[in-house]
Amino acid sequence: MFTALAAHSWAYPMLEVVHIVGIALLLGNLVALELRVWGRARALPVPALARLSLGLALCGFALAAASGLLMLGTQASELLGNRAFLLKMLLLALAGINAAWFHIRRSLERLDAVAKVSMMVSTLIWLLVVVCGRWIAYW
Repeated sequence: MFTALAAHSWAYPMLEVVHIVGIALLLGNLVALELRVWGRARALPVPALARLSLGLALCGFALAAASGLLMLGTQASELLGNRAFLLKMLLLALAGINAAWFHIRRSLERLDAVAKVSMMVSTLIWLLVVVCGRWIAYW
């Protein structure tokens, strides 16, 4: 399957498009929720916005992860030796740990300073993931 993806001139670029759409859904919805947690758009109830934005963010993550795994399969040996790719994978692990901790402590119910910092850290990590993703081709 991976050789077929690499052999078609349009397949890999389409995977990149799906990957970018997934990232946009993920990051855009996390930022929208973070803005609400930080006090913007107070008319929007946090639980309802969280259900919507986290659901869309998970769909975005699924798209990005699936397309990313397929892209990895087409050039695994090069990517596994790429420092930007390895840093991206480390950041993805940190994002997962941060998200798990955020939800385990029920931060959306508390909306305290720790929740706000955790969301800010999450957004920063995801932005760094995007930067590392772009640097893969150059590093």
